[in-house]
Amino acid sequence: MSQEAGVSIWGWGGLGVILFVVTFGPFAIFYFAFYILCFLGGGLAVTLLFGKINSEKYLEKCEHSFLPAAPTAVPRALEEMRRESKQIKIDRRLTGSSIIDEPLQQVIQFALRDYIQYWYYTLSDDESFLLEVRKTIQNALVQFATRSKEVDWQPYFTTRLVNDFAAHLHVFRKTQQRIEDSRQKKDASEEFVDTFFEVEVEMEKEVCRDLICTSVKDEEAFLRDLCEILLYLFLPPGDFHNKNMRYFLREILAKGILFPLINQLGDPDYINQYIIWLIRDANCNYEAFLNIIKLSDKVVELEAVRDRAAEELQYLRSLDTAGDDISTIKNQINSLLFVKKICETRVQRLNSGKEVDRLKLAANFGKLCTIPLDSILMNNVALQFFMEYMQQTGGQAHLFFWLTVEGYRVTAQQQLDVLRSAQKDGKRQSNQTKGLLRAAAVGVYDQYLSEKASPRVYVDDNLVAKLAEKLNYEDTTPEIFDDIQRKVYEMMLKDEQFYPSFRQNPLYVRMLAELDMLKDPSIRGSDDGDLGM
Repeated sequence: MSQEAGVSIWGWGGLGVILFVVTFGPFAIFYFAFYILCFLGGGLAVTLLFGKINSEKYLEKCEHSFLPAAPTAVPRALEEMRRESKQIKIDRRLTGSSIIDEPLQQVIQFALRDYIQYWYYTLSDDESFLLEVRKTIQNALVQFATRSKEVDWQPYFTTRLVNDFAAHLHVFRKTQQRIEDSRQKKDASEEFVDTFFEVEVEMEKEVCRDLICTSVKDEEAFLRDLCEILLYLFLPPGDFHNKNMRYFLREILAKGILFPLINQLGDPDYINQYIIWLIRDANCNYEAFLNIIKLSDKVVELEAVRDRAAEELQYLRSLDTAGDDISTIKNQINSLLFVKKICETRVQRLNSGKEVDRLKLAANFGKLCTIPLDSILMNNVALQFFMEYMQQTGGQAHLFFWLTVEGYRVTAQQQLDVLRSAQKDGKRQSNQTKGLLRAAAVGVYDQYLSEKASPRVYVDDNLVAKLAEKLNYEDTTPEIFDDIQRKVYEMMLKDEQFYPSFRQNPLYVRMLAELDMLKDPSIRGSDDGDLGM
């Protein structure tokens, strides 16, 4: 029976396979197997998706039921920073004067805007960094203002600054003279620069600023060193020893502020525009303008004025002369023609060499007016030329001392007159006024006569000792410096290197020309000049 059942099963199975193949074709077996695999795969995918969804729901349920929320570290840190951040309050007072503080605050704001904010806001919108930088800058300015109040600026502005400017001017003019003597025209600008620094080395002995002035790299390095010193003086120790902060501020000051500022101040066009802005409200009369043209020895400047006058003439002639303004236009044309003629005559004389020969002849023992020294000291124009000569010869300290004593005498006399008037009215200010006069007198003594004075006025030691005794034990008076002042005046008058040599110097000739007292050699007259004071 079992054998028959097995044969029956295989028979029916084979019959089914044959019928399946006949019905669906020979590749039906492969399709059938593929269908079975897809069925099994789909069932597995549905099972996994169902299990994933149920497991996520279960885990979420467990998390909310048993575990507290655990936020990530970065959001929590930001939340703590916002919670603990406090508004930084900045004192806007810098120097104690609102007139100065407000412009300084504007300068700080502009500096932050131009050099920090434009790139910082691309990184963060947090204002605390900007406020800290502003606070650091303000602290440095407060330190600068505090230290400036402790400096005695009077000797610097009246002596050192004037001497430095005069020395620079002397080097410049000596360079001009050397270039004119050499007559080398191959490369005027380069030749002038090289000669200028050669003259500077000759005069300063151990100082030469050629690298700083001619090399951009060396100039930037010098500005960085200068900013390092300033930051050391004005920054708190903690901020200065922070290298990132120090280098950051140094680069901003050196490359962002000082270097562009120096380039702008050294730009000739900016200087000319600034001078025009300063004199925009000044009334320059035609006499001063004509005197400048007559005394100018620069052919290029005279030709520029001539060309400008020609352009104005062409414009005025192109206008319609009919109308009420015809007389005004004619007057302007006549004036411009006169200016043009003066310029052409002056240029012709300079190119022919007559003007130079006349000045040299006058400087070399020609027939000149003699102006007394006291008249020179009382005339501003003449004093300017004499001061320039004294700076060239190293006697500027004598002249500055004489002028300072003159100013002290006038000021002291005014203060004493005010004191006497106040005493008549019953007011008591004697001690304060006497203290101010004594302080001013001691300042003059320390600046010119003491052993630490630089430069020092050397006079009789007995006179200096008597003056020191008066300053220590007697009340100061307007006449306290009279003896030494007379001695200094005699030195300037009789010493061969001062006034006598000044009369033989080309500066004396230029002074006479400026005062319109330069005589033609063919004219003979009095030797004495009068400045009309």
